Amino acid sequence: MSRGGECHACRSTTGRRCYHARSCQVVRRGRKVLEILLAGGWALAPILVCSAIALAIVLERCWTLRRKSVLPPGLGDEVRQWARSGTLDPKHLENLASGSPLGELLASALVVRRQSRELIKERIEDTGRHVVHRMERYLNTLGTIALIGPLLGLFGTVIGLIRMFMEVMAGGIGDPARMAGGIGEALICTAAGLTVAIPAYVLHRYFRSRVAGYRMEMEKQATALLDDLTLAPAAAAAAAAAAPVRPRRAPATPSAG
Repeated sequence: MSRGGECHACRSTTGRRCYHARSCQVVRRGRKVLEILLAGGWALAPILVCSAIALAIVLERCWTLRRKSVLPPGLGDEVRQWARSGTLDPKHLENLASGSPLGELLASALVVRRQSRELIKERIEDTGRHVVHRMERYLNTLGTIALIGPLLGLFGTVIGLIRMFMEVMAGGIGDPARMAGGIGEALICTAAGLTVAIPAYVLHRYFRSRVAGYRMEMEKQATALLDDLTLAPAAAAAAAAAAPVRPRRAPATPSAG
């Protein structure tokens, strides 16, 4: 590239001046990346498929596991206030359950709020297992990609080495270019497998820890609602039963005049 942003490569090939030197550099780098991928051979194809699947899972989980969509701010206090005031109806509970995972967990407790504490707790635990399972969706697939990425790279390495030895057997060691092709294929597959596996493993652990944190917070909110639904009414009933009953005075009978 010459002064003033002129690209010598384009001028030498087309005979014209090119002042889009930065775009030309991007194109050349893209061609180099494509050449590297093609040099990896067919063993690189499964690694590329795994990388596309891992990228899709990471983007989907980043969007789904946002804190404000899983644990809306102030929702627990608002639901407990609704429970105290008794302003609950089936439509209200349906909207609460469909709004967020925390809302679904709290709504399951409100549906059976007039039952015993053991039954409400059992319903919360059952709903919580389903909610956590949905939050962990696709994470097993991401962990599998992190596990098989190095294995696919190792498989490509073995294929490249086999190819190199076959070339040596066919033409001897007099042509280094034949050996270089197999060695390059082996190294490219190894590097590609590690490039996919390392970020996949890190993000898999990150999403797991995030789900675990959400689970603890939801358990805290559910326990607070459970106490409001069972302990507060029980305490009020006990206080009412312990209150002394004042005897009623008998109505005065009129005296016979």
